[in-house]
Amino acid sequence: MGDIESDFDKGLLDYLGQYVTDHKKKVIEEVLAKRTRHFTVVLEDIYKPHNASAVIRTCDCFGIQDLHVIEKTNAYKINPYVTRGASQWVDLHKYYNPEGSSVDMCFDQLRGQGYKILGTSPNANSIPISELKADEKIALVFGNEHEGISPEVQGKVDGLVHIPMLGFTESFNISVSASIFLFDLIQKTQKLDIPDFHLMEDEKNLLRLKWYRSIVKRSDLHEKMYLENLKGN
Repeated sequence: MGDIESDFDKGLLDYLGQYVTDHKKKVIEEVLAKRTRHFTVVLEDIYKPHNASAVIRTCDCFGIQDLHVIEKTNAYKINPYVTRGASQWVDLHKYYNPEGSSVDMCFDQLRGQGYKILGTSPNANSIPISELKADEKIALVFGNEHEGISPEVQGKVDGLVHIPMLGFTESFNISVSASIFLFDLIQKTQKLDIPDFHLMEDEKNLLRLKWYRSIVKRSDLHEKMYLENLKGN
């Protein structure tokens, strides 16, 4: 995750904290206590912004801190009417490489963080969601609305997983699929003792500061004043 401590300023956190209500601080601490990077979601070349935005909301609801977006032909833009503010709480990571592979950019990053990468696909080699194990770090890849995950992704993931269908339709909407997968994984973790499942304190500190900045009106001016006061002392 980089040098987290070097980006954190406790004094600035305390300074901005003056303008955050006790109620909001309490809610932030309750959310932080349940936040995780044990699971993450990857979206590949999504056509419709409202679908990707709905997944951001899903991630926030299940305590997932990061969403990764692989951009190929489609650039992702947040739809605020769909996210309903969730985009300010979830970290969005975009990957675009016009001279190479955006998939490799994303997957190299994820594997460097210890994730097992699983593509969601009804492919015959895919395992059902019931066999998905939650005791290892998992990145779930969802493809676009028309074709699902690309052949490139299928060839580079560590495995495939699917939700069994009982009707004529082959798959759920992307946000619905993400919700089912994340609900299943989170439920499975309740029966496991997973070390470091939740965020470390230094990660929480960075998020506290980020969230305080998003909550406080004109936080940029407050931050400027804080820095000027530091120089004057």
